[in-house]
Amino acid sequence: MNPWDQRYDRADYLFGTRPNAFLERCAPLLRPGATALAVADGEGRNGVWLAERGLAVRSVDGSAVAVAKACRLAAARGVALAAEVADLDGWDWPIGTCDVVVAIFVQFAAPPLRARMFAAMRAALAPGGLLLLEGYRPEQIAYGTGGPSAVENLYTADLLRAAFADFEILELAAYDAVLEEGTGHAGPSALIDLVARRR
Repeated sequence: MNPWDQRYDRADYLFGTRPNAFLERCAPLLRPGATALAVADGEGRNGVWLAERGLAVRSVDGSAVAVAKACRLAAARGVALAAEVADLDGWDWPIGTCDVVVAIFVQFAAPPLRARMFAAMRAALAPGGLLLLEGYRPEQIAYGTGGPSAVENLYTADLLRAAFADFEILELAAYDAVLEEGTGHAGPSALIDLVARRR
């Protein structure tokens, strides 16, 4: 069984059903009718929230168990969610059609895969489109409250600035906060947020 299927194969939602706090803070940047791609959206908490705000959301994840739960959450909330199971390294990413790409804690990827995914996220956005990304910084390892154990999978400001050097950086903030996102992300956390616009 896919290890992520095993993680998500539970009655409750591993990361809860409320949206990520950073994404919620980005609400003023979002407009109804915009097209959004939620990358590695897991059980759908973020994709469903985007749909509730009137966006047309494509939610993609590598776990069939998670995608099924995302569809159930969307149905319970009365919104439409185009959810699909995909290996993001071999997936046919959209090109230049997304108004928003959301990538929240997409840190299962080792550096080579991360570079390919970041390139695909950049390419997916239409001109003027927004990337909304949150991840853990290396300091997260000491907290042990979620995220990968491989330090090379974590983000620094320099890494993100270099990866999206061709974008207009609207916000790049590193800080510590207490997360309450189900049992998967719970407690003091070393975070970094990026809001960037494709030129």
